[in-house]
Amino acid sequence: MTVSKGLENVYVAETSISSIIDDTLKYVGYSIDDLVENNVSFEEVVYLLWHLRLPNRDELKKFQTEIKEHMVVSDTIITSLRMQNHQKLHPMSVLRTTVSMLGVFDTESELDDGESIYKKGLRLQAKMPTIVAAFSRIRRGLDPIAPREDLGMAANFLYMLTGEEADPLSVEAMNKALVLHADHEFNASTFTARVCVATLSDVYSGVTAAIGALKGPLHGGANERVFDMLVEIDQASSNVRDYVQYKIDQKQKIMGFGHRVYQNGDPRAKHLKQMSELLTREKGEEKWYTLSCQVEEAVWELKHLRPNVDFYSASVYHALGIDVDLFTLVFSVSRVSGWLAHIFEQYRDNRLIRPRAIYVGPENREYLPIEERI
Repeated sequence: MTVSKGLENVYVAETSISSIIDDTLKYVGYSIDDLVENNVSFEEVVYLLWHLRLPNRDELKKFQTEIKEHMVVSDTIITSLRMQNHQKLHPMSVLRTTVSMLGVFDTESELDDGESIYKKGLRLQAKMPTIVAAFSRIRRGLDPIAPREDLGMAANFLYMLTGEEADPLSVEAMNKALVLHADHEFNASTFTARVCVATLSDVYSGVTAAIGALKGPLHGGANERVFDMLVEIDQASSNVRDYVQYKIDQKQKIMGFGHRVYQNGDPRAKHLKQMSELLTREKGEEKWYTLSCQVEEAVWELKHLRPNVDFYSASVYHALGIDVDLFTLVFSVSRVSGWLAHIFEQYRDNRLIRPRAIYVGPENREYLPIEERI
């Protein structure tokens, strides 16, 4: 028996949803580069992950209509968000609790036929951006804004955040970020979702569990830590190379670099780097792109590590006016599409996920009554 810590290089299932082969990420056979460079909409990618093919024009229109029909959240959910609005609670905890509440108020939450499962997924996908945008506004003392029927998901999300229709470059950046974060094989949160529903638990439980896993700084929370690092360097007017060297000397992790499954760099990073350059220039926030490039150069020189998807997403989200502690929630708006795709796939060919462990504790101990114990 051998142990692979963190299940590294352990293959636990087959999937038709996404693949990482030779540092190339593909969604159902389409390379991420092909999808991003052709400006494929996030809605098309969601359809692709769920149906394992791209939609035709009529299918996409119907799918977009179905999503828009379910984007509005109830007054009960808005009241709950207002009650959860206090500074000591991490926004990911708010999202986790709110998604769980959606299941409480869904009268079909326990139905387990294929059509019901799909409809619950559709409702979750539609409501996630509305929840995140509503919470963002509530904690700033503003009222939530209802989604518009004439806007796509990326544009609607930015509109619900700000109350103003976003400019084309911002919409493009948001759409690309959503596409790039949509799925990533058996990452920690996706695997968590599959473990949960493999017990035949419900869809809401699976997504709630996934959100809990994504919250961690070694997963989705990394993009928050990236921007914290950039601010720290900027405020201290630190020499970037010296800062990185200090982190290395102190054996501290430099967030946003390296990835367990990529040998030569995360293929998603270059697209967000390009959007960071364009968007920060457009918004007058060039210093964050420049500083990010300097950190990238220093880390490569000193550690030979390339940036991952979290690194440049931090400056992109900041340029879009998104608060730092909401970065991981934005990640969730996208990744819920992948979670749901994997939940659907797990249900279709389910087997309870129950690994074993090698016991390394004491052996052959005999019970002693409490009065005889030292």
